[in-house]
Amino acid sequence: MRISAVILTKNEENNINRCLKSLDFCDEIIVIDDYSTDKTIDIINNVGNKNICSLHKRKLNNDFASQRNFGLKKASNEWVLFIDADEEVTNELAKEVRSYVLDGDWKESEAFYIKRRDFFWEKELKYGEIKKVREQGIIRLVKKNSGHWMGEVHEVFYPANKKVGQLNGFLNHYPHQASTEFINDVNRYSSIRAEELFNRGTRTNVFQIIFFPLGKFLYNYFFNLGFLDGPAGFTYSFMMSFHSFLVRAKLYQMTNKK
Repeated sequence: MRISAVILTKNEENNINRCLKSLDFCDEIIVIDDYSTDKTIDIINNVGNKNICSLHKRKLNNDFASQRNFGLKKASNEWVLFIDADEEVTNELAKEVRSYVLDGDWKESEAFYIKRRDFFWEKELKYGEIKKVREQGIIRLVKKNSGHWMGEVHEVFYPANKKVGQLNGFLNHYPHQASTEFINDVNRYSSIRAEELFNRGTRTNVFQIIFFPLGKFLYNYFFNLGFLDGPAGFTYSFMMSFHSFLVRAKLYQMTNKK
């Protein structure tokens, strides 16, 4: 069996080179680009193996699940690995994926959780917001026609077969390396999430705007031991709580327009 990889890109000139090089073990690489305006495309053309790397320009339209489902349809192989441009596949994970796919050692599972390590401020985070993803992982390796992606932002893969396997190797993730980038991302993703909730008919109130972000910070920083990650852990917990605040504040504005 063979493996396709799907990457979503939008102005990822600082990350795409590392990501592509980590996918040398794949038989096909599909890039879905949301009309990047930096050097992302040039780097893909220079680094990507043109025999296995195909590029598709497609507007995101604030719907990440739609982009991923589009990539799933474009994949020509039976197994598809989804990876973000600011991630890389470790050598251990690459060997494990090839072993499962080539040796058919996947039994009844048609989707697999892959654990992810987050590096922030040149430090590996182990607790707080990312603790669950580091210990359990997220579904990223799937068999074609085994399910679909849902959710405009923070999208999730829903497999038809509820038995999901677990891989032991890690993805490395390098998000928000600059504070300005982190703030811009929080603002952007909170807008998408607020609009998604609004379209679902979800409503919020002042109580939730105040106490949900506070509760999230306390949960991640203390209960999930985010404080053990030092200043980076505090900053990450604070910014993700701020994201929750912005989602609810923006949703409140949408639902209370005069």
